Amino acid sequence: MRYVRSIIGALSAGTSLIALSAAAQTTPSQPSGEAATTVDEVVVLGSRIPRQIDTEGPAPVTTITADEILRNGYQSVPDLLRAVTQNGGETQSQQSFSGASFTPGAQQVDLRGLGPNHTLVLVNGRRIADFPLPFQGQSNFTDVSNLPVGLIERVEVLSGSASAVYGSDAISGVVNFVLKKSADGIRFDFRQGLTEDGGGASQRFTVTAGGSRGGFHGVVGVELLNQKPLWAYDREIQDSTKDSPTNTTARRAFLRFDEDNDYLDPGAATCAKLASFNGGTTYYANRRRYGYFCGTDEAIGYGTILSGRDSLNSYAALGYTIDDRTELFLDLQYSHSKLKLFRDVLSWQYQDANGSEDGLFFNADTGMIEGWQRQFSPEEMGGLSKGFTRNRSDAFTITPGVKGAFGSADQWGYEVAFNHAEYRSTVRFPHIIAQKANAFFLGPQLGVDPDSGYAIFAVGTDAARLYKPLTTADYDLIAKDAVYHPRSRNDNLSATITNSALFDLPAGPVGFAAVVEGGTQSYNLKPDPLALEPYYYGLVDSDGKGDRDHWGAGYEVRAPLLSNLEFSTAGRYDHYEFAGNGFGKFTYNVGLEYRPIRTLLFRSAYGTGFRAPDLHYVFSGPGNTHPSGTDYFRCRTEEPNEPIGDCSFSGEGIVSHRNGNRDLNPETSKSFNGGVVWQPMRNLSLSVDYFRVELTNQVRDMSADTILRDEADCRIGKTQGGSAVDRASPTCLDAIARVERQATGPLAGQLVGIFTNPINIAQETTSGVDVAARWRVPTNRIGEFNLSLGYTYVDKHTFQQYPGDPVIDKLAFDSGYDIPRDKGTASVSWALDKLTATIQGQYLGKLPNYDEDAFISDSWMFNASAQYDLTDHVRLSVTVNNLFDKGPVKDPTYSAYPYYDISWFDSVGRSYYFQLTYKLGGAGL
Repeated sequence: MRYVRSIIGALSAGTSLIALSAAAQTTPSQPSGEAATTVDEVVVLGSRIPRQIDTEGPAPVTTITADEILRNGYQSVPDLLRAVTQNGGETQSQQSFSGASFTPGAQQVDLRGLGPNHTLVLVNGRRIADFPLPFQGQSNFTDVSNLPVGLIERVEVLSGSASAVYGSDAISGVVNFVLKKSADGIRFDFRQGLTEDGGGASQRFTVTAGGSRGGFHGVVGVELLNQKPLWAYDREIQDSTKDSPTNTTARRAFLRFDEDNDYLDPGAATCAKLASFNGGTTYYANRRRYGYFCGTDEAIGYGTILSGRDSLNSYAALGYTIDDRTELFLDLQYSHSKLKLFRDVLSWQYQDANGSEDGLFFNADTGMIEGWQRQFSPEEMGGLSKGFTRNRSDAFTITPGVKGAFGSADQWGYEVAFNHAEYRSTVRFPHIIAQKANAFFLGPQLGVDPDSGYAIFAVGTDAARLYKPLTTADYDLIAKDAVYHPRSRNDNLSATITNSALFDLPAGPVGFAAVVEGGTQSYNLKPDPLALEPYYYGLVDSDGKGDRDHWGAGYEVRAPLLSNLEFSTAGRYDHYEFAGNGFGKFTYNVGLEYRPIRTLLFRSAYGTGFRAPDLHYVFSGPGNTHPSGTDYFRCRTEEPNEPIGDCSFSGEGIVSHRNGNRDLNPETSKSFNGGVVWQPMRNLSLSVDYFRVELTNQVRDMSADTILRDEADCRIGKTQGGSAVDRASPTCLDAIARVERQATGPLAGQLVGIFTNPINIAQETTSGVDVAARWRVPTNRIGEFNLSLGYTYVDKHTFQQYPGDPVIDKLAFDSGYDIPRDKGTASVSWALDKLTATIQGQYLGKLPNYDEDAFISDSWMFNASAQYDLTDHVRLSVTVNNLFDKGPVKDPTYSAYPYYDISWFDSVGRSYYFQLTYKLGGAGL
């Protein structure tokens, strides 16, 4: 019955997907002269057909085991994924202003830099529910921040199109998190984390237990995490505006200005009365060429670098063996998280009833058009705790099913399973109530000025109301949380059959697998109803609610054409119904593996892929957001000698008008990889693989910053870097039409807003090379050494918005994109008796500078760890992350806070983690 059990085991991840184990990183067979061993069969990531675990497939799979997670110092799933060299896209860090505004606490993975929504994320081979709020307010994606790193057995990464096996979404690749499936005894892990410079302490406690009795068997695990926030004011690199490399002007805490943007002097005495605010740092400040205001250098540091998080993650994999041919199983996952982050102190300026934010009004007492703006200090708020954005979330997955074997000699394996996944959140965003704040600072409106069209207020000549300190009670009258209750869910019923030996060819057995599945997917943003109108200052959001039905059917075949040549293929048809529309798509892949000698493998694979349009891209309702935008055209034409960040037209409040698009088409892709795996000896392996992914009809929500940059380039006729631009190109015609400017009056030409929506764009292509190496060096006296290397070099990454447009090189410094050409990871481990020590380095290639006229330098960051077994059942681990306390790469042009690229760097500094592991019962650690 061993073969029957291997089939059942191969199906144990639910959708018959168990990813390649660490042993699968070796080459396909042993060199001659070594004793052969018998190996079990499992399902390798990228296929449903069971195969020997010591074999490579036609597409490369990267595996990271639980031991490697510990030794390399990965403290969370986002930490782990940042070290994956194929994860080359720009994603949101915990400091991301966009992340705090749209998806607080969530983090993503972006294989090949094609966008987080093109990477399929699985847990135990099954889909999980999307984060219920859209990425950057645009597209659905999977949140990886809540996955329990302490319960992971291994992580597998397959890059390239895999839609022929997994259906929609697997365009740039698949990341599968395999949670612990077996345990003997009870294991306890406690980890304490500290930062050298203070703040951000953490504690993590994990317990796993497993066993069997009669036909019942199972494993359960629980992880508890307490992460304290790390404040920006705790790091010297970003605790003051004086840290800026280009503009050290104080932050404008209280500002009064005229229609020409000249500051109206409050006088030193007025600012002196406010000196106790912002921790006693408010003073009479000056901005060159503009004038005086009441400002503060340190209030810029009121924000979190690391979010605070209290979470519980639990998991259970339960099974009951009815007989040697049938097993019932039930997988359960549940996570609860309470997250808090601080984006910034709130601010206010005049906003009219329609949501316009130019901030200007007519002061009847001065006869001038004026603008007032002010920030609210912690002293007025009643403490920073009132300014937290909070996200309380619950996510769960339940998967019951049956699996086993049937047929003559039990050569067929099968699985039938239902998977239900759901993600629920309650998100609280702090906001100022626009009309209440208007009334508090400006009083009643007295009409509209006939000459300027601005609202009239009588607010005195000295603006006393603007500079009036607020009590906490005053602040509470004008501040309120906007509360959202977003939900997402995914239901799927699947049936799979597999056969490793359907029939025999002269060179060996032919493997076969087939799958049929169907289900529904839905989401509902459930925003605060008041956020859909101009009730809150700076916010008019859009709603979004929708669902879609799906069914699909696919097959796989693996056949040995010769003793050293194997062919594999898969095909799948998927059909979607949503918003009264329906479409179907067939995708396929083919692969070849050729072994001219036992130690050498040549492999290649070609596949097509597709992605159904995002639910939010389709069902997003009309709405406005009020981001800040830079008027690049006026900066470059009216103030050409000023850095963009110091330009008078930088960071202006604009209105972004957005709507969904129910006529979107599915995205399609083509993917190719080809490479070689060489294992000259059992302990040494090297692989080199070329990759190319071509994505067409890509759905993207147009970037406000890109629209404004394009408009400036097109109106001027060249980019910031000096490259010529065709003003008659489709992009230019479209960009100019999307930018809204004041048409007449004294403010003619002023930037007002932009119009944006998701569209099917023409093409995005990326290609390059992945390199991986492993070398194990055992010695008789000084222990065993293990060396590993991963490196990805992107040769090309191009983007074309419309047919006929010039092709944009996304790797160029003036492309508007922020992705590196290359990434690398290397580690060296040494083990002797009870001691293991590791040093790991992560390499990041050059990135564009802030001004997009050059590159900043590449960088390395190192972690070190050691584990010592006090007994067979007790282990002590020590990890030092950022071993050399290296800060972000300096960019002398980075004028925006926090003065470095937060997509790739942070200022946490050197961190220490101490972990104690104790196992009660069972085999040793």
